[in-house]
Formats: sequence, C-alpha cells, structure tokens
Amino acid sequence: MNEQTAADPEETVTETTEETVEETAAEETAAEAETAEEAAGEESSSETPENKAPASVKEKALIEKVTALEDKVKRQMAEFDNFRKRTTKEKDQMFSMGEKNVIEKMLPVVDNFERGLAAIPEEEKGGALASGMEMIYKQLYKQLEDLGVKPIEAVGKEFDPNFHNAVMQVASEEYESGYVAQEFLKGYTYHDTVIRHSMVGVVQ
Repeated sequence: MNEQTAADPEETVTETTEETVEETAAEETAAEAETAEEAAGEESSSETPENKAPASVKEKALIEKVTALEDKVKRQMAEFDNFRKRTTKEKDQMFSMGEKNVIEKMLPVVDNFERGLAAIPEEEKGGALASGMEMIYKQLYKQLEDLGVKPIEAVGKEFDPNFHNAVMQVASEEYESGYVAQEFLKGYTYHDTVIRHSMVGVVQ
C-alpha cells in the first residue's frame, strides 16, 4: 500500500515536466511565428508606396531645382550677350560720332586750302609755295577719303534736298530748270551719311 503511494508522485512529476516542456516549446514556436510576422510586416511596410513617396518627392524637387537653375543660367547668359552687343553698338556709335565731329572741324581747313590754291596766280602755280600747299592739301584729302569721307556731286546734277542746300536761284543756258548750276560750298558724306550739305545755286 505504501509502495503504490510512493510511486504516484514520480509519475505526477514526469507528467508535469512533459507538459511544461510541451508548453514551453509551443510558446517558443508561437513567439518565433509572431517575430517572423512582425519582420514580414516591417518589410512589407517599408516597401509600401507611402514610404516610397518621400524619396520620389525629393527626386522631383531636385529635378525642379536643377531645371530652375538651368533656366536662370540661360537667362543670365542671354542677358549678358544682349548687354555685350548693346555695349559694342554704343561704343561703335560713340567712336563714329567722335570721328564725325573731328571731320566736321577739318572741313573748313580743306575749304581754306581749296580757296588758297584757287587764288594762286597761274604764273606761280609751279613755284615752291604752291607745290607745298598742293602736297599738303592732297595728303589731307587722302586722309579724309581713307576715313570714308566723299565729296557730294552738285554742279550738273538735279537738285536733291537730301544732299543739296539751295541758297539762291540762278539763270543758266547750260542746265535745265531744277538742276544745280553753281556750287558755293562743297558738301561731304561720311559713310553714306551727309555731314555737310552742298550750298548751291539752282536753275529757276
């Protein structure tokens, strides 16, 4: 009777231990499964469009920023090119204007040389003084031609207000009415622009 009673606790302990082991294994299995599900959930959540969206937005913002910078650079280059062209044009105009002013001041000198040469008597035209004046006049005239200065044709040409300034009407048997018969002051053009009109007498 005592032996049977002593055997019961051992069987109870064995059964309890086996149950505990089984429960522990089951709990560990359940924990592992739960961990795997959480890991899978994290991977799945990391690949969702919501998590991808920030990267896409950043890329789009960078592309827009680069495009804006490129447009800004292109505009600045275009503005600089326009500024360069405008500056070059203004510089050319200022140079041309300065050159024109100098030529206008030289024309009276040319006029005086022509009057002086015309006043030399025939017997003195081969002398040293006349020859010296002729050489200076030709040199001066050549410099003006090189600068683009040309005399305006007047006598024998039909009156043109763009080139001629009529100071009086004259009678002429040689030229028809409306034609220039006399030239009182020679006119000049500078690169096809009139810098001084010819003062003329027109046949009435």
